[in-house]
This record gives sequence, C-alpha cells and structure tokens, in this order.
Amino acid sequence: MSQRAAIVTGATSGIGQAVARALAEEGHALTLTARRADRLDAVVAELRGEGFAVHAVPAELQEDGAAARVVDGHRERWGRLDVLVNNAGVGRGAAVAETTQADLDLQLAVNLRTPILLYREAIGLLRAGAREHRNALVVNVASVTGVYGEPWLSVYAATKAGLINWTESMHRELSAEGVKSTALCPGFVDTPSRDPAAGAPDPTAMMTPDDIAEAVRFLLRVSPACCVPRMELVRPGERMA
Repeated sequence: MSQRAAIVTGATSGIGQAVARALAEEGHALTLTARRADRLDAVVAELRGEGFAVHAVPAELQEDGAAARVVDGHRERWGRLDVLVNNAGVGRGAAVAETTQADLDLQLAVNLRTPILLYREAIGLLRAGAREHRNALVVNVASVTGVYGEPWLSVYAATKAGLINWTESMHRELSAEGVKSTALCPGFVDTPSRDPAAGAPDPTAMMTPDDIAEAVRFLLRVSPACCVPRMELVRPGERMA
C-alpha cells in the first residue's frame, strides 16, 4: 500500500496528464479518470511501464453517480486519499445569443457540479489523510477567465468563477482540519484542447502543462501551516486580477 494516493480527473492529456506524472514522481499512487477509456488506458500503460502505481476509472463525470463511482473505485484500490485534482473541464465558445442549453448544461455539470460532488464523496478519505499529516490537498483547476470574465467564453468563465468561489469556501470550511483547497487560475496553456481559432497566442508564447504541474508540486511541499487558496499563472504581460 502506497503511503500517499491521489485522484486526477481529466487525466488523458495536457494539464491532467502532466499533473498525474508529477504526483506519481512525488510518490503517490494514482487513480486517473477521463471520458475516453482508450486514451485513459494508454496513459495508464505508459505510467505503469515506468514503474508507477496507477489505476483507471473511466467516467462521464457529468452523469449521475459518476463522482461516487470514481471515489469508490479509488478507495477499493488504494484505501486512502491525500490529493484530489479536479482538472476535467469543458469550454464552449459562443456569443450569448448563440449559447445552446446543451452547451450550458454540460459546462455547468463538468466544470462546477462535478468538483462539488467529488468533494462530497471524497471528504471522508481526505479528512482521514489530514488527521495523519494535516496536509491533504484539493486542487481545482480554474482559469483566469474566472477572475475577470471573457467575452464569447462567458459560460465557461462563469463556471470557473464559481469554482474559485467554491474553493475559497472550502478553504474556510476545511483548512483548519488540514484539508487544503487551492484554485489554480492559469491563462492560456498550450494543450490539445486549445482551439487555435479562438484567439489564443502562438504556442511558443504560451505556458505549458508542465508549468501547471510544477505549481501542484509546490503545493505538495509547503508545510501544514501554509495554505494557498488561489494561484494565478499568467504569461508575461498578460492581464491579472
């Protein structure tokens, strides 16, 4: 049994895959979840091939019961939880007049509802880890759009703003018990899900998923007396709150 264990959602590419690797390198047994089982199996096989302890639970996280199934699968495999990374997210760009109910509901479900449900399902395991070392950690991957809004990404920005506020609420509710919550708020990151037509900068001028993973690595290493409720990661010259 590993001494530490983590769950990472949206783990098959980009930020999620980079964070999963960082956690594995830091000695965590992993449960990885994502929508595409074939891609998830490939990531798991790669990490296992390097000697890391990894378990896969494919899931459509917006579906009822999915959060509970992921946490139950993790509990059965590893028996403990020290880090939860809510990375799975969906962005649909549209003007307000062209926003469909399907896109609205999907973004609300994946970007905001799912992290809330994962907290609820995982809190017992996180509290158990916190009683042991007072350094349990939940990382919610938000966005700078959740800090200052963005036209044509208004629903996405609203969900990320809600996630930032939820993180602050969980910081105030749980951090005294040793369960820390951090909202990571990156600007443009060069990931496979990035839409080149959406006005993003050239990839050579963008942050990398490894930049975000290194932020998570930092959060793992601070003392129990240090909480970081929000962290903004921006490119040179990029707007800040």
